Amino acid sequence: MADPLEDDALQDAVRPAGVDATEPSVMPTEPRWVPVPNRGLITISVMLATIMQALDTTIANVALPRVQGTLSATQDEMGWVLTSYIVAAAITIPLAGWLASEFGRRKIFLLSIVLFTIASALCGLATSLPQIVLFRFLQGVGGAALVPLSQAVLFDINRPKDFGRAMSIWGIGVTLGPILGPALGGWLTDNYSWRWVFFINVPVGVLTYFGLLATLPESRNAKSSQFDFFGFTTLSLGIASLQLLLDRGQQLDWFSSPEIIAEASVGGTAFYLFLVHMFSSQRPFLNPALFKDRNFVASNVFILMIGVVLFATLALLPPMLQNQLQYPVILTGLVTMPRGIGTLLGMVLVGRLVARFDARLVMAVGLVATAYSLWEMTQFSLIMSAWPIIISGIIQGLGVGLVYVPLSMVAFATLPAALRNEGTSFFNLLRNVGSSIGISVVMFLLTQNTQRVHASLAEHITPFNTASNPAAAHIDVTTTKGLLALNGMITNQSAMIGYLDDFKLMMVLTVLTIPFLLMIRNVKPAPGAAPVVSE
Repeated sequence: MADPLEDDALQDAVRPAGVDATEPSVMPTEPRWVPVPNRGLITISVMLATIMQALDTTIANVALPRVQGTLSATQDEMGWVLTSYIVAAAITIPLAGWLASEFGRRKIFLLSIVLFTIASALCGLATSLPQIVLFRFLQGVGGAALVPLSQAVLFDINRPKDFGRAMSIWGIGVTLGPILGPALGGWLTDNYSWRWVFFINVPVGVLTYFGLLATLPESRNAKSSQFDFFGFTTLSLGIASLQLLLDRGQQLDWFSSPEIIAEASVGGTAFYLFLVHMFSSQRPFLNPALFKDRNFVASNVFILMIGVVLFATLALLPPMLQNQLQYPVILTGLVTMPRGIGTLLGMVLVGRLVARFDARLVMAVGLVATAYSLWEMTQFSLIMSAWPIIISGIIQGLGVGLVYVPLSMVAFATLPAALRNEGTSFFNLLRNVGSSIGISVVMFLLTQNTQRVHASLAEHITPFNTASNPAAAHIDVTTTKGLLALNGMITNQSAMIGYLDDFKLMMVLTVLTIPFLLMIRNVKPAPGAAPVVSE
C-alpha cells in the first residue's frame, strides 16, 4: 500500500536549493487510501500485546520479596531478576526494527508474542535463581519488540489524519500498564502466589497471538540489507553496559567500584564505535536516514528527557507509600491507580485538541500540569491522608496523556513508512534509556539526601534539647529500645525529606523542558491531505 508520507519525504529530498522546507505549504492531495480489513480487531490485538508488555515492567516488582523468600536469594542476587529483563529488552529493541523490515513485521510480531508467553510461563514455574534469571532474559527478548511494532502497525492501518487518535489508543496501553501493574501484582501475590504474576500473561498472550494470526496482514518487506553484525554488537554492548551501570551503580557506590568503571569504559567505547560505523558504513545496522527528519530527531531528544523526568515518579511513589506511610501493597496500588484515570482523560481529550491547536501548545499544557502535580507532591507529609496522593496523581496522569500522545504523533507523521519499523524501535529505546537514567538518578539522590538529612537531624537531638526533640517525653533515650525507636523516627523523617527533594528536582526539570518544544515543528494533517508542517 503506497504511503503519501513517503512521497512527501521524496519531494523534500529533491526540493530546489533556497526553498525553505519548514515554510507552511499545502501538500498534494494524498492518493486514495485503501481501508485495511479487520482494523478494529487488529487494534484490539496489538493493544493487548502493548498492555501485556507494559504491565510486566512493574507487576513483578511488588512480588520480588516473595520470590526472594521462595528461592532463598539475597537482595543483591534478586537485582539480577530485574536487570536480566532490562538488559535483554534494551538489546533487542533496536534489533526489532531490522528484523521486521527484513523478515516481515507479521512474522516477528507473532514470534515475539510466542516467546514472551512461553518465557512468562517458565518464570512462573522456576524453582531456582538461575532459572528465573534466564527466563526473565528470554521474556525481555520476546517483549522488546511488542511495543514498537504495535506502534508501527497502528500507524500503517490508519490514515495520516487519524494518527492522533491512533496514538491516543496506543498511549493508553503504554501508560496504563505500569500504573496498574503494582495493584494487580499486589492482589495476585497476596491472594494467590507470586507465580501468578507471570502466569497472568499466558491467557493474554494466547488471545493476542490468535487475534493477530487471523487479522494482521504482512507489511511490505523492505529487504533493507544484510545483517550488520558489527553495528549490532557495538550497540548491544553499549546499551547493556549502560543498563548495568545504571542498575548496579547505587549498590556499588558508582565509580569507586572497578565494575562500574569497566562498564562505563566498555559502554563509552562501544557507543563511539557504533556512531563512527553508522555514519561511515554503506549499510549500517541503524539507517542514518532516520536523522534527516527534524521532527523525528527533536522528538527523540524530547522523549529521552520525558523518560528522565516523568517515569521516575513511578519508581518513587510505591516505596514511599509502603515504607514511610506504612501502606499495604494493595492500598498502595489503589491510591496510585487514579493516576490512570487522569491519563485516560488526557487520552480522550488529546485527539480533539491536536486537531484544533498546535501540538506543541498541547504538550506545553501537559508539562505545566505535570509540574504543578510535582509541586503538590513536594507538600507531602507523614501525617497526610490519601487525598493529596490521589489528586496529584490524577493531575500528573492528565499531564502525561497530553504530552505523550502528541509527541508520538509528530515524531512519525513525516517519517517515511519504510523507516517506521526502525524509527519506532529507536524511539522506544530512548524512552527506556531515559527512564533508566531518571530512576537511577532519583534513587541515588534519595539515598544521599536521606543520609545527609539524617546526620543533620541527629546532631540536634540531645537529652538537653527538648525543643528539637518532640518525642523526648515519650521515649526513654537512656535505653537501647528507646534509642532504636528514636533512630527509626529520624530515619523515617529523613527519608520523607529525601523523597520531597526528588519531587522538587523533577518539578524544576519539567519546567526547564518546556522551551525545548520549540525544536519540534507542528504537524497538523488536514482531512484528505498529507500533513502540513509549520514552523
